Amino acid sequence: MQSEYYAGNRRRLYERLSEGDLLVIFSGDEIWKTGDEMFPFFADRNFVYLTGLTCRSAVLLAGVDCRGAAWERLYLLAPDAMAERWTGTRVKPKEAEAISGVKDIRLLPELDRDLNALATSGNYNRLMLDLYRFSPAQPDRASHLLVRKAQNEYPYLRIGNAEPFLRELRLIKQPCEIEALRQAEKITGTGILAMMRSSRPGKYEYQYKADFDYALGQFGPQGPGFPSIISAGKNNFCIHYYSYTGQAADGDMVLNDVGAQYDNLICDISRAWPCNGVFSEKQRRLYECVLETSNHMFSIIKPGMEMAEVDATIRRYNAERLVQTGAISSVSEVGRVMWHGGAHHIGYDVHDMIKRPEIIAPNMVFCVDIGVYHEEWGIGFRLEDNCLVTKNGCENLSAAIPRTIEEIEAVMRGA
Repeated sequence: MQSEYYAGNRRRLYERLSEGDLLVIFSGDEIWKTGDEMFPFFADRNFVYLTGLTCRSAVLLAGVDCRGAAWERLYLLAPDAMAERWTGTRVKPKEAEAISGVKDIRLLPELDRDLNALATSGNYNRLMLDLYRFSPAQPDRASHLLVRKAQNEYPYLRIGNAEPFLRELRLIKQPCEIEALRQAEKITGTGILAMMRSSRPGKYEYQYKADFDYALGQFGPQGPGFPSIISAGKNNFCIHYYSYTGQAADGDMVLNDVGAQYDNLICDISRAWPCNGVFSEKQRRLYECVLETSNHMFSIIKPGMEMAEVDATIRRYNAERLVQTGAISSVSEVGRVMWHGGAHHIGYDVHDMIKRPEIIAPNMVFCVDIGVYHEEWGIGFRLEDNCLVTKNGCENLSAAIPRTIEEIEAVMRGA
């Protein structure tokens, strides 16, 4: 992405602020793992969307003054020669400016002084932060800690949540974002094909994962956008499975729910196949139901539909096919074999931010995700593709990755 893209994202956010607003967005800090180890750092996605920076402990401070003019600053970790010997070179001001387009770059120790001066100047009356929590049990982030500090030290500042504005902005994808997702789809397809071509009875899940990771590694260091779900046989009945310890027995289905990231945007694709390369009669019956449902959805999705309608149609249409093929006896039993929803947005997060109510509009990108988990038959899998909404319909961004029985079996034969 170019710096103009990030500058445009910030400009659209500032346009939603009011005169007298201060905005603070944090990149996040490392999370302690054990001993002197930290988990790999993953920058806050709203911060990345606004700046393009993926470094830890960085802060965007911006405001809209009494004349309605916006200003902005970036704060970075100060240079530390000893720390950088161990953990790598820190982002330098010129580099941060080139990536983000922010001209005023300062060092993190200056933030408290600058924020105090602004908060006590009498020119600002509201502090805007990203106050998103996935659940009430989620630990406080830097933004929540700043709320408490502001309530104690600047009680005259109202607290506002900028996160709904960011949800709205991120929902509709820009052309460069769509192109990044297209690249992520191609890279992901390379990894899926590597697993498919090497599939065989007796292969361990960790070996499939190694094939996928190696294929993605040929395209750069970003790798998977989220922990890969790769399972076989009975492990397919754990929707979010990360152990990779199972072994595919002859006739087992191999399931993968994976996605590469490119320019920080993440796709999400699921494919499944019999490890021996030939669908059994029951596997074929279930797979054809799911494939037919997916194809139907891509034929009807268009602007103006509600996302809830997409999910409901997937469930109803697939249930009717499952009854016809004898997998269930009535539509009312579908909950026994369909365990999750059928659509979610993608982008900077694998389950990307949404604004409700969800009315489908051009340049939205979301997954059409159809899973069937038939415990009595011992068959569980899902087919997940990425849907780009167009002016009059939609496009399957992942259509080139083998998805029909004939395509999958041909790849596994080496055709």
